[in-house]
Amino acid sequence: MGDSNLLGYLSGMKDPRIERKKLHQLEDIVFITIAAVISGAESWNEIELFGKQKKPWLSSFLTLPNGIPSHDTFNRFYASLDPEEFEKVFTAWVQSLVSKYPGDIVAIDGKTVRGSRGKSFHSATHIVSAWSNSNQMIIGQVKVEEKSNEITAIPELLDALLIEGSIITIDAMGCQKEIAKNIRSKKAEYILAVKENQPELIDDIRDSFKMLKPEQVIQQLDFGHGRIETRTCSIISDLSLLEKPTLWKSLSTLIRMESERYIKSTGETQKETRYYISSLCCGAEHILKAIRSHWEIENKVHWSLDVAFNEDASRKRAGNAAVNFSIINRLALNLLKKNDEKIGMKSKRLLAGWSPEYIFKVLNF
Repeated sequence: MGDSNLLGYLSGMKDPRIERKKLHQLEDIVFITIAAVISGAESWNEIELFGKQKKPWLSSFLTLPNGIPSHDTFNRFYASLDPEEFEKVFTAWVQSLVSKYPGDIVAIDGKTVRGSRGKSFHSATHIVSAWSNSNQMIIGQVKVEEKSNEITAIPELLDALLIEGSIITIDAMGCQKEIAKNIRSKKAEYILAVKENQPELIDDIRDSFKMLKPEQVIQQLDFGHGRIETRTCSIISDLSLLEKPTLWKSLSTLIRMESERYIKSTGETQKETRYYISSLCCGAEHILKAIRSHWEIENKVHWSLDVAFNEDASRKRAGNAAVNFSIINRLALNLLKKNDEKIGMKSKRLLAGWSPEYIFKVLNF
């Protein structure tokens, strides 16, 4: 890990503004935004209000040549800021924070910022993020361009990350031969969910589990929230029933995950069967752990952004504002998760707004 001071990374970012219109320094604008969002701000007006209320504190380490920027200045700045430039700074900063763990499970998944949608669904901002299970933080993200999809965004995200020795888990959208090849070229392993978007592959996997005996089966019980859930993970390394298995780079294992959930209050039983392919040759227990870890990006990232950061209610639609604000949200989420205070995410944000000592600690000063 290198120097992780956030201000140092912000100072190297390319400024989109015309020189004569730079009344406020880039580092000041971005730092005030991050500090405000950590403290609970969700709009440009709230960020301006935070800045004005905290001006004496901010002045102790920022230059603020023309005071606190207005909400219109924040809006214009983020609407014009190049998201790719911002994402590079985000990824470089995160790489300075993370520790490398052999076999780290990196989950890749997409999320739509629903409030950013204009008149058509396709104008909503969609972000693909990578979550490191070992570091418990988002380590990268890219925006899915309009008239495109996650299939093109995932390789771009993989290229920005240092994933050698990691296990990459992706949902069915990422179950593509080129993505499997890309992951293996970076000396990482993959577990890819298989659904009906790969009809021949999923039929072959189902036939394999009907006609061949699984080499390993492991069962896991989970009690909590008024339910009992049984997960059964079965694996097969015999690929003889697959059509052209060599087209999937380093494919070694077929996986079936069966879930049975019993709801105590209603007596209802829900069943679900999911299939995966993997380059891993390890046992069912390790694979089950990796698949369960993938669900953390839903439970710990998407949930936090929706509930604690109210991201789906965002109405930032001008230019690049929505995608850049999503980067700010993920920066803030990483900083708050890195802090070991044993309270919920909403409480951490409130505490950051109340306590200068706590926000200094969160901001890594």
